[in-house]
Amino acid sequence: MFRRPVLQVLRQFVRHESEVASSLVLERSLNRVQLLGRVGQDPVMRQVEGKNPVTIFSLATNEMWKSGDNEAYQMGDVSQKTTWHRISVFRPGLRDVAYQYVKKGSRIYVEGKVDYGEYTDKNNVRRQATTIIADNIIFLSDQTKEKA
Repeated sequence: MFRRPVLQVLRQFVRHESEVASSLVLERSLNRVQLLGRVGQDPVMRQVEGKNPVTIFSLATNEMWKSGDNEAYQMGDVSQKTTWHRISVFRPGLRDVAYQYVKKGSRIYVEGKVDYGEYTDKNNVRRQATTIIADNIIFLSDQTKEKA
């Protein structure tokens, strides 16, 4: 009694798997980035002929860790690594807000996706570029500037 429904489900699964293998499979995937850091330069707006404008700026994120594993290192020997990210904003409303309000030194939160591309520089050399395509920006209060 229990055995028969299990075999039917198994046959349907096997049939489904063979149908999937023979057709184009569109499966869900995820490309999301969340960055919290400081803006390294005022944004610039660029427009390539025939394409929509884009606002571009750099964002620095920091990673910190303590060196050593004994208690003598608790108060000192903190190392830090800064990583720079190129942020591109294509969405029309967000692009204009980012161009107007993002400033060098601002602390912001960016959500988006990673994009890997190629371009040809001034010397006709092909270069690879990693860009974060932003689809959300949250402006955070900057306590160091508020106190001044």
